[in-house]
Amino acid sequence: MSSRLSPVALRRTGKGFPPLWYISACSTIVFAGLSFLTTCSGRLGWGVLLWSSEEPAIFSGTVLPVYIRSNINKVWVLGIPDEYRNGKDSPDKFEVPLSHFELVGSKKKAEARAEIIGDYRRTYAENLQDGLPIRSGPDNSAQRVYRLKIAEIIKVLAKVEGNPAVGASGDPLPGDWYAVMTDDGTMGYCFSYRLRFFEHNAGPLVVEAGDQETDKDPELDRVLALTWSAESYGAMVNSGRFDMEDLSRHWGFFPGQDAGIARIYVSGLDQTFSYTGIRTLGNRTWRFEGTSLQMNLRSDTTLVVQFTDGGGALRTLVFVALATAPDDLIVQESARREELFRSLYEQGPVFTSSNYGTLALSPDGSFNWTGNRLLIPQVIPANARQNGSIIMNLYLATAMLQRYEGAFSMQFDGIAAPVRFMYLFDTQGLRIEYTPETSMDGNLVVRRASSPIVIYFYRANL
Repeated sequence: MSSRLSPVALRRTGKGFPPLWYISACSTIVFAGLSFLTTCSGRLGWGVLLWSSEEPAIFSGTVLPVYIRSNINKVWVLGIPDEYRNGKDSPDKFEVPLSHFELVGSKKKAEARAEIIGDYRRTYAENLQDGLPIRSGPDNSAQRVYRLKIAEIIKVLAKVEGNPAVGASGDPLPGDWYAVMTDDGTMGYCFSYRLRFFEHNAGPLVVEAGDQETDKDPELDRVLALTWSAESYGAMVNSGRFDMEDLSRHWGFFPGQDAGIARIYVSGLDQTFSYTGIRTLGNRTWRFEGTSLQMNLRSDTTLVVQFTDGGGALRTLVFVALATAPDDLIVQESARREELFRSLYEQGPVFTSSNYGTLALSPDGSFNWTGNRLLIPQVIPANARQNGSIIMNLYLATAMLQRYEGAFSMQFDGIAAPVRFMYLFDTQGLRIEYTPETSMDGNLVVRRASSPIVIYFYRANL
């Protein structure tokens, strides 16, 4: 549904407009059932033309007197200044659509209002991308209030500050946010990357797109509004096992409706597609015009994307809409890991072994392990230093939970690969068991080593 917003107080910060009724209430009394409104003096007040008129040819931003508002015909009856009349016998009033004019009140207030759009009174823009959104705020994440057709003309009202629009590559797009208005009076914000600006004084305004009534496609709107993440993220959620490094990459499919550049970014693939519009093929399927890319909404939370790669082969990828955003999953998983380490730390924080030295933990997750030479190089690489960090990034298979409480990685300074251990607390100390790569399936410990190396630490008496 289109959202009607008024430019009565356009802010340079672009944080929104007051509703249209606020403008009219100051100068117009509305009586239910009347087809038009007038006052005893014959004039309602003064206002500002927002969209230039064809006949007479008056440009937008002009202050004009208001005589009638017709709710049935949906027009204002406005006065024509002498400089726009063709002789004394020509009409002194004309009609404009309600959406093309803003009633302000006094002439002084109307002139002040006109100053707000003064820099852009003759500025219009042509849309170069089918489906380009007009949003409720100057931000890519703001609600879409209108979807522009290709070649559709909009009125530019003001340049505003907003959050930078980001392209499919993740880099900011060149351009700015503008407060704009469509021919039907819908107001909002549009980023200029896919707009062609031009100046228009008055008279006929040619719109090559023909009928500007926006096509309705609720399913497409829903697809474009959701965040589509890599299928592997859905598998993480279902299993409860998270790879923080993968999550932080934000793998997914990005339709890029603000820029006309779609992006597929998954493990081993980062590809963009520049398109001119999104065409409905039916059966919840859409094609990105000018590319081989198409998408099919398999279910409310599953999107199948197909395209032809550089070698001419057809590729199919699956993306999911998660109930929890990846950034929130990272926060939740970080909190879980911090709690696990805190439990480990509180059991010590210093553990000693007559054969394997002293392991001291710090609250920030770091460790210092001295006297561990019997484990070098079979468990700990020879070039590893005695300091490092403990990362609670491992999970235990069901069979391993019968023997151990959890598992962690020890990232020694000086080496790239971590050293992994399962662990178990008892009344006297800490038992850890070395877990080689052959015991792992991703970040899941699935089996013990063929010749387990078990290390027992006693709690140190501090």
